Amino acid sequence: MADEELNENDSRGQKDWQSETATDAATTADADAKSDSSDEASTDNGFTVDMDQVEAVLNATADKSSMTPQMKRMMARQEENTRRVEETIKGTKSNPRWFVPLFCILMVIGLVWVVCYYLTSNYPIPNIGAWNLLIGFVIIMIGFLMTMWWR
Repeated sequence: MADEELNENDSRGQKDWQSETATDAATTADADAKSDSSDEASTDNGFTVDMDQVEAVLNATADKSSMTPQMKRMMARQEENTRRVEETIKGTKSNPRWFVPLFCILMVIGLVWVVCYYLTSNYPIPNIGAWNLLIGFVIIMIGFLMTMWWR
């Protein structure tokens, strides 16, 4: 009974979603193209400052005597932000280049030490038994402690 009801639902009763989506996309693309051409035609765009002047201010290449007060404030803010970022960068401390590879290598060596002991139960140092686990974990912990000092 349920199979018959499913089969009765033919293609005429179903919507063609793909063709509707394609039609909507084409309509939207046409509308966007028309609005882009109308935006290019109007030079005002609701702004009183030309974008070339704004870019010149942001790049600090503008002539300050021909700037509006708004552009002067914008340029002053840009200079202040640049100065603040430069001061922050100068105050940043960093680790030597060998620091990160060292703590990574220590963690890997400790892991290899522990795995080697588990697989052989005698090596890397014979006749000390489970102390090999302690040695491996100490090496791993030294690597992890070094990660806390990483800048």
